[in-house]
Amino acid sequence: MMRAALFSLLLAAAGAAGAADKLRSGTFDPPRMAPQIAQQAADGKDFALDKLRGKVVVLEFGYTSCADVCPVSLALLKQARDRLGPLRDKLQVVFITVDPQRDTAPRLKAYLEQFDASFVGLTGSEEQLAAIRKAYGISATKKMVEGSKTDYTMGHSSYLYFIDPQGRLRALMPFGRPADDIVHDVTVLASEQPRK
Repeated sequence: MMRAALFSLLLAAAGAAGAADKLRSGTFDPPRMAPQIAQQAADGKDFALDKLRGKVVVLEFGYTSCADVCPVSLALLKQARDRLGPLRDKLQVVFITVDPQRDTAPRLKAYLEQFDASFVGLTGSEEQLAAIRKAYGISATKKMVEGSKTDYTMGHSSYLYFIDPQGRLRALMPFGRPADDIVHDVTVLASEQPRK
């Protein structure tokens, strides 16, 4: 009887450990290589996604004039990075604008520094950014503000893309998930043994 109870307890513990290793985001099954992104970053340095191998990369698409979604997501990413402790340097956040008309490199850099100076910002020509959005399945639509001939907002997909240290797309997290979910998924991906 005691042996059966112990066996049941061990099975339950194994199940809990397995659950802890599962990502809380929607997963790409099977994982596939993340489409390459290579261009100048907002800080003036050359950026290439494949140069970030060894880190967990979280991509966010947004814009600096966003009133609600983008600042919330960036604040959650900042909280998550702060909570990662010794793993914080294993996370690289990359913010890609959907509004290159207004998001110049200096504006984007200053905006991201309000959240975390380690966050990388990418802007560029409309053609460059449209190609990146297409590769990642991101939609972005300009909507004119009622009564204005010049002011507009951008409607856009609001997901966080998780790329593992081997450069593979692993997960897609919808807007509004707590920082603890980000911490969990980054920890799982950063702690995985490389697959051969």
